[in-house]
Amino acid sequence: MEFKYLKKNLSKILLVECCIVLLAFSCDSKTKESKALEAETKPVIIPREGAGSTEGMVWIEGGEFVMGTDEEDAYPAEKPAVNLKVEGFWMDETEVTNQEYKAFVDATGYVTLAEKKPEWEDLKKQLPPGTPKPDDSLLQAGSLVFFPPAHPVPTHDISQWWAWVKGANWKHPQGPESNLEGRWNHPVTHIAYEDAVAYAAWVGKRLPSEAEWEFAAKAGKYNQRYAWGDELNPNGQFMANTFQGTFPHGNEGKDGFMGTAPVKSFPPNDYGLYDIIGNVWEMTSDWFDAIKFERIAGNAPKLDSGTNQCYNPNNPYAQERVIKGGSFLCADNYCVNYRPTARQGHAFDSGSSNVGFRCVKDGDKQLLSKR
Repeated sequence: MEFKYLKKNLSKILLVECCIVLLAFSCDSKTKESKALEAETKPVIIPREGAGSTEGMVWIEGGEFVMGTDEEDAYPAEKPAVNLKVEGFWMDETEVTNQEYKAFVDATGYVTLAEKKPEWEDLKKQLPPGTPKPDDSLLQAGSLVFFPPAHPVPTHDISQWWAWVKGANWKHPQGPESNLEGRWNHPVTHIAYEDAVAYAAWVGKRLPSEAEWEFAAKAGKYNQRYAWGDELNPNGQFMANTFQGTFPHGNEGKDGFMGTAPVKSFPPNDYGLYDIIGNVWEMTSDWFDAIKFERIAGNAPKLDSGTNQCYNPNNPYAQERVIKGGSFLCADNYCVNYRPTARQGHAFDSGSSNVGFRCVKDGDKQLLSKR
């Protein structure tokens, strides 16, 4: 869809910086017949030979930990801190790369959502009632792309730096004229949730839960602001791919990158995980609930998942999954999401140029003993 149309009609569902525009197909309001038809038309992903290998993964010993934060300078969705427990699991050292996703597509013929034309009958189910139907010419396959403005702009208007680009997808991250030359070892982007789940099934893995992801990112350190300590750039060293300068127009690129970076460009955390902070946001399997920790702490009623499995008062019509870790667009003058506790909702059936994923595998100590 043309971004001007979205800006005019869907302003309530445009979230700042990394909380992306809704381009969604409702999962709750579909009839049983439509769900059955959808199941028939989705490709069956057969795990590849050798699926389930732990090569390129690290073992994360489970345990109890503090999830969320009571830090004053944090967003409400991260509070309060709660005590949780996770079981041991394997986690990819890096985000899934373009090269890895290409191997999946080549082997299976899989087509991502960004490469398919959206259907209005599905799309409108997650839009405000009465939203007018756009012209059919605007319902074209594409995705959201970040384009930095050439001069200062009001930071309340994200249409100044996000654009819906026809033909943008994982193979053409900036639009149909772009390609992946020089980006094969960068994290794959423009991937929707079901596209990530399909890849994970092919490699014999799954997406992490939000708790698993945060447990791994904190690496046993629960009282520090960043994954590596309390300073953003200790001794002047850049620890993650983020945005330096005045967002959105003034990226100084002091960390060496103006967009995504090749995986392993920055030091790993204490668990051996690269780019767990910055580079691209990472998808988890959890539905987004803006007051999840308040509910866990007993300060708010439980979410009625039978009515709606998500809760986001700023984006009430969307069905969103939790994304974690921030991206190359996180700037200290605009958003400070480059922290393990940071969390946002992301429309489960859309992608953008700053969201990717990594996979996990259930724990198997026998596999650990063989390494």
